[in-house]
Amino acid sequence: MAGKEVGNAENIRKVKDSRNARNSRDVRNSRNAKDLVEKTLEENSDVFGDIVNAFIYSGRQKVEAEALEQAGLRFVYKADRKLRAQERDAAKYWRNTEFRIAMFGLENQTQPEDDMPFRIIGYDGAAYRDQLYLEKDKRGRWRKNRNPRYPVVTLLLYFGYEKHWDKALTLYEALKDIPEDLRPYVNDYKINLVEVAWLTDEQLDMLQSDFWIVADYFVQMRKTRDYIPSKRQIVHVQDVLQTMAVLTGDRRFEDAVNRNKEEEVPQNMCEVLDRVENRGIEKGIRQGIQQGINDINALNIRLIKENRLDDLKRAAADAVYQSQLLRELFPQKQH
Repeated sequence: MAGKEVGNAENIRKVKDSRNARNSRDVRNSRNAKDLVEKTLEENSDVFGDIVNAFIYSGRQKVEAEALEQAGLRFVYKADRKLRAQERDAAKYWRNTEFRIAMFGLENQTQPEDDMPFRIIGYDGAAYRDQLYLEKDKRGRWRKNRNPRYPVVTLLLYFGYEKHWDKALTLYEALKDIPEDLRPYVNDYKINLVEVAWLTDEQLDMLQSDFWIVADYFVQMRKTRDYIPSKRQIVHVQDVLQTMAVLTGDRRFEDAVNRNKEEEVPQNMCEVLDRVENRGIEKGIRQGIQQGINDINALNIRLIKENRLDDLKRAAADAVYQSQLLRELFPQKQH
């Protein structure tokens, strides 16, 4: 029977389990690094549930991490006689002991995009269609499953802090010019937008998980264009650092990601940045010492070649005279 879905749809579609591969991949060399690391942080159930509780339930602890179950992220559909795929950033089922209560999805954006309503309605529509799978009855006949249907809710997390989201937020806005005689028959669809950098202090305080650390960075950057790290303890250290490295472009976080495996795990962002900056100072001192040695060696070789042995002896004993010779003989360098 054409178009018929047989068995549990979740068995038809396999969810990619690439978490370990994501963690081992250098964030600078991965073309899709931004999506991958965001997913890694948000796939932690405590973080995912915290985001849902803060932005859907206004901070009430309705959704517990233990009640969340990983949902399929990849949906396959047919278009232009070809099979195509679309993939969510993060999605989980909220369930009780027996049935699913709802499905939540998270999408991440650092830049506004006009076509987001089309993407969101595609993700949500696929999740609703997925509830209509067939299953076998006791006689081995295929029939529509009798599980309770559940709502699908998607949050769009926007991390831009230079400007507010200024693109389409509804299907009507994305379609722009809908003929008036068609408008009554075109169903609208809105995006549930969360502008992370524009959270109020009260909204920020609703976050209990490591997502607070990420959100706090963008709120500070929006307000002051500067970041003062917090001493709040980090639970998922590697995931947070990778997310910060990719979302912010701040090389300090990237350095912390690359060195975190070699050192004792930092407990908070203060420790993270202190270690990075201390390593930078130590590296600068080492580089400065080596450069000084190189300059003196070059000076000695020059004086020997020019048979200026008296200057060589005096420079070895007189640092001021040595600096004077360096400026005279190597004016292109700063001494």
